[in-house]
Amino acid sequence: MKAFAYVRAGSVEEAAEAYASRPGARYLGGGTNLVDLMKLGVEEPPALIDVGRLPLDTVEELPDGSLRIGATVRNSDAAAHPAVRDRWPALSQALLAGASGQLRNAATTGGNLLQRTRCPYFQDVSKPCNKRQPGSGCAARGGVHRDHAVLGHSEHCIATHPSDMAVALAALDARIELYGARGARSVPAAGFHRLPGEHPELDTEIRPGELVTGVVLPAATAGLPSAYRKARDRASYAFALASVAAVLRVEDGVVRHVGIAFGALAHRPWRAERAEAALLGAAPTRDAFEHALDLELEAAEPFPDNAYKVPLARNVGVDVLTRLAPPTAS
Repeated sequence: MKAFAYVRAGSVEEAAEAYASRPGARYLGGGTNLVDLMKLGVEEPPALIDVGRLPLDTVEELPDGSLRIGATVRNSDAAAHPAVRDRWPALSQALLAGASGQLRNAATTGGNLLQRTRCPYFQDVSKPCNKRQPGSGCAARGGVHRDHAVLGHSEHCIATHPSDMAVALAALDARIELYGARGARSVPAAGFHRLPGEHPELDTEIRPGELVTGVVLPAATAGLPSAYRKARDRASYAFALASVAAVLRVEDGVVRHVGIAFGALAHRPWRAERAEAALLGAAPTRDAFEHALDLELEAAEPFPDNAYKVPLARNVGVDVLTRLAPPTAS
């Protein structure tokens, strides 16, 4: 047993101060990922700052029609909230696709966003991993690649991001609210997570010591047809092989708004900007959806044992978009 200090924060400000005064500390929410990594020896924080009892556990409808979900709202509660289910159904579906019922009852909104990759080479401390120990190498590149990235990877890391929720947030144009030593700020969900580049140890654009305080779903995507679909090895408690979140608005027979994000294909939720650009102003037909997603996935660089991800993601994406299109589209 490796000893660590424990601090229960009473406010956001107190949490940030406690973190800053303890180098190497980690924030603790539901603990469904961090505690596992501590047991494996991947994480060895000298201190845990417990933020699970901060007053960030409410879902609040804002005057402009947007919705704020606090960072400590449990995944099961967010998925079941009437406003989320009715106005941003892709998020509810993504949350319910994640983990098990027991874990969703413990996992928090902020923790879900900050969970680390499930790459087996990252979780095995006997293997070199640039994400775990920068400069040590990437054992995954010479290993089994079935679950690894096909988009945006680098010579330093081919891991994928595991969150279902983050994929839906990226497609829905959500924003992530943060608090740190410099005060409060927010960033787009689609830009919150990073591609690996030369620094795969940096998962997000979060600054040292910053705390996720909430997620805001915008009024602009409220009530639009949206959906999330996840392809996986079994029906529950499995991470995605490929997933797609999409939101679609069709007016006068053409696409006026579209948001598409892929999961399990890259180091972060992959916003399909090229496909979106191809669809704007086009008729919402199956042919148009297939063409747009083919354009997006041209950038894929799969390994021999994960090349299946490209057609799988394409077919899942076409299915989701087709289901969201008006019945008259063909």
